[in-house]
Amino acid sequence: MREIETFAQPGQFYRGNLHCHSTRSDGRLGVEAVCAAYREAGYDFITLTDHFLPIYDFPVTDTRPFRTDAFTTILGAEMHVPATALGETWHILATGLPLDFTATLPGESASEIAARCAASGAFVTLVHPAWYGLTVGDADAIEAAHAVEIYNHTSAIKNDRGDGWNLLDQLLSQGRRLTGCASDDAHFHFDDAFGGWVMVRAPSRDPDALVDALKHGHYYSSQGPLLHSIAHDGDAIEIECSPAAAIMVLGRGSKAAHEIGIDLTKSRLPLDRVRRGGHARIVVVDDRGRRAWSNPIWFDK
Repeated sequence: MREIETFAQPGQFYRGNLHCHSTRSDGRLGVEAVCAAYREAGYDFITLTDHFLPIYDFPVTDTRPFRTDAFTTILGAEMHVPATALGETWHILATGLPLDFTATLPGESASEIAARCAASGAFVTLVHPAWYGLTVGDADAIEAAHAVEIYNHTSAIKNDRGDGWNLLDQLLSQGRRLTGCASDDAHFHFDDAFGGWVMVRAPSRDPDALVDALKHGHYYSSQGPLLHSIAHDGDAIEIECSPAAAIMVLGRGSKAAHEIGIDLTKSRLPLDRVRRGGHARIVVVDDRGRRAWSNPIWFDK
C-alpha cells in the first residue's frame, strides 16, 4: 500500500478556517474578536476574508497583530465582480494575498481578478456555489481556481445550500484538477462558526507554508471526523480514521464502494469500479452525521 501524498508529507496537520468576516465588512465582531474566537476554539490558523468591495474600501484585513506562537493568520479577502450566468455578483476567495493588493480594476472580469489573485501568490477558491447557483460554465471560466468550497457552514444552516460537491464532481469528471475545502463563512450574526474546516499538512504553522500546502492539495476537510491515513495499491484503498459509522470511496458518476458499521476505524475498499473514472475521493461519516472529506485522488499519480 502506498500512502497518498497528503499523509506522506513531513510535518503535521493544522486546523484552519479559510472563510470568515469581521466588522471590516459585514461581520458582527471586530478583527481581534474574530481571531480570539478561533484561537480559543483550538484552531491553528484562520484567514479573515472580508468583502473586497468599494463600500468597505477594498479591505485586505490585517490580522498579523493577533498572531501568537500557537496561532497564526493568513491574509486574504473575498472578491466580487459582475456577473455569473444567473446575473449574480461573483464570490471568489483569495487566501494568501499581499496587504497592498490593488483594488478591483474598472471592467475587471471574474477570470481576470482570479488570475490576478493567483499571480500574487493566493490560493483561489470558488465559494458557496450552491448558495448562488454557480454553474459548470461559470467555473470553467475561472482557470486560476485551485479549489471549490465543498461545504459552507453558514449557507448550510441559513438556507440549506451548503454543499458544493455536486459542482466539483462535475468538474473532476471533465478532467479539472481542483481540490475541495470546507469552511464556516462565519459572520457571527448567529451561531455560524466552527462548523467546517480544513486540516492542512505542512512542515510548520508559517503562513507561507500553509498556503503552499493548500495549493498542493495537502489537506482534507472536516466537520468533526479525523482522517489518519489513506493508502492504495491500485486494487484497493485503505482508510484509517476516527470512529465512524460509514466509510466510502466515491468515483466518477455513480461509481462507489462503502462499509457501514459501528465505531469503524479502518476499512479496505475495492477500487476495481471506482478507479475506471481516473479519480476517487474518500468520505467518512461519524455517528452524529458529521463528515470528513479527502481531496480527489488521481490514479495516474
